[in-house]
Amino acid sequence: MPRSKPRIDVVILAAGLGTRMKSEIPKVLHPIMGKPMIAYILDSVRDIASGLPVVVVGSGAEMVKEALWDRARFALQEPQQGTAHAVMCTRDMLRGKSDIVIAANSDNPLVTPGTYQKLVETHLETGSKVTISTVVEENPRGFGRVVRGDDGRIMRIVEEKAATEEEKQIRELNSNPYCFDADWLWGALDRVRKSAVGEYYITDLVEIAFNEGETVSAVEITDRDEAIGINNRVHLAEASKIVQRCINRRWMLEGVTMADPDRTYIEESVTIGRDTVLHPEVYLHGDTSLGAGCEIGPSVVLEDTSVGDRCKIRFAVLEKSILEHDVDMGPFAHLRPGAHLQANVHMGNFGEVKNSTLGPGAKMGHFSYIGDSEIGPDVNIGAGTVTCNFDGQHKHKTIIEEGAFIGSDTMLVAPVRIGKNAKTGAGAVVNRDVPEGETYVGVPAKQLKKKEKDGNDAAE
Repeated sequence: MPRSKPRIDVVILAAGLGTRMKSEIPKVLHPIMGKPMIAYILDSVRDIASGLPVVVVGSGAEMVKEALWDRARFALQEPQQGTAHAVMCTRDMLRGKSDIVIAANSDNPLVTPGTYQKLVETHLETGSKVTISTVVEENPRGFGRVVRGDDGRIMRIVEEKAATEEEKQIRELNSNPYCFDADWLWGALDRVRKSAVGEYYITDLVEIAFNEGETVSAVEITDRDEAIGINNRVHLAEASKIVQRCINRRWMLEGVTMADPDRTYIEESVTIGRDTVLHPEVYLHGDTSLGAGCEIGPSVVLEDTSVGDRCKIRFAVLEKSILEHDVDMGPFAHLRPGAHLQANVHMGNFGEVKNSTLGPGAKMGHFSYIGDSEIGPDVNIGAGTVTCNFDGQHKHKTIIEEGAFIGSDTMLVAPVRIGKNAKTGAGAVVNRDVPEGETYVGVPAKQLKKKEKDGNDAAE
């Protein structure tokens, strides 16, 4: 007898070749808005599954295992002989442990948690051996047809290529997922016959149940977007656009302005504060967070980057970086991994920062490169400044202390330290430390004497 709370195991069928994707990457790992399509299914079944889902792997098995290693159990289907055979590959793992088995196609990633829940509820309420998902659609898109008897009972599912002309007029289509009584399923799989193409189809279980007098029920998926299956990259783009619209709508309802939502790309993992404005061609990837009141774009890419409140970023690429509050940067700026711009930093156009911290209030002029550096508060870095941090074998550090003034086109040959309130002249090549409060000019840079300072301020 089933427990009061049934044990539900989820089987995800992911062993297929996916030949129509024309790719070396397994179909289930192709991303939709930055997340592999199979991960959408794992997220949707998380609350309904009694244990880790079982992913049936075959083609590209090691790649799939590596991508999902801690989120699933795995069963190998070798050779691949159809969907019913794929479920059979889990029998030794699950028989005697499950009350209900949900079988989900890995290329139907947009089915929601609510649909999975409704499928199980309908299955239990009707006492069915098999509960299927259906969608009513004028464009059949190659889906099988649900054939009902005169009394409305589901008799079988017929694949489009095997359907008669009359059956092809049916608009109730076979969708995904499927729900089975576990004890019945494990025996019924042995009664599935090999098709003309040498495969065993899970859809044949519907006709087997009907012929045995068992109840077959159905849940209609009314949101047609959920039923989209992905067989090629055209379908992948369709699914990505659906997810993009859902994500963008959610953030707009949370107080984020988008000038053109169709040209704004936000991955599910991103967080955004209220009153932030996103201009067209903004791409927010991975573990990225935006504070409140920011203005981002146009044409900005952020990847795994934290941005504080009231920041302004235009025409820029930021990777694995941190911006604190009130930072203003761009256009055409690039933050590489390890860049940290503290509060009120200004970064001019065509600048680049890598593995460096710019202290509060620092200003970095245009056409400058700062790498492997520690920049103190209120430092002014003139246009064209370069930290020469690589000697051909090793990276070296540059330290510029509080209030220093770096003249335009200064070359800072690391390792080097510029002291507090020190200055360098325009075009200086600094290959030695500059003491606090001193001014160095020339090539190579040398200390500017006090008399020279008093008589020729322009040298600074």
